[in-house]
Amino acid sequence: KLYLTGRNQYFPSGSYDYKKYDGLIREMARKYQVDYNLIRAVIKAESDFNPGAISPKGAKGIMQLMPETAQDMAVKNVFNPRENIEGGVKYLRQLLDKFNNNLHLAVAAYNAGENAVINCNYTIPPYDETQQYVKRVLFYLRSYSSGNSNF
Repeated sequence: KLYLTGRNQYFPSGSYDYKKYDGLIREMARKYQVDYNLIRAVIKAESDFNPGAISPKGAKGIMQLMPETAQDMAVKNVFNPRENIEGGVKYLRQLLDKFNNNLHLAVAAYNAGENAVINCNYTIPPYDETQQYVKRVLFYLRSYSSGNSNF
């Protein structure tokens, strides 16, 4: 049974326990020097912690990796949470490096692709989906960083 939870995200109905992935997220945060709460915020926005999530555009797994990104990040099984989270965090680290640690641009690029950000003169692309995505990730990041982890 599937239901629509966002403009382009479908998830099987059910509740996914973010705590199940906490140790893995912390491990990858340390390994790639990416803020732990940022990783949680991206996962929350991307899949709501569902390791089996598939978007209509073909993004898969807990961090919703597109096939080309998964391949570039050496992810062999996108539905394996360890591989997917490592690939997603590694990609996020690359985007943060590429955009000089500009969080807004890195998050926008995670959603729309780095070329979209570059082609928009290093600004958040004017796509409604991407604009809303950046706001959502930043909202989750602020919430997690202030100690609210009830979602």
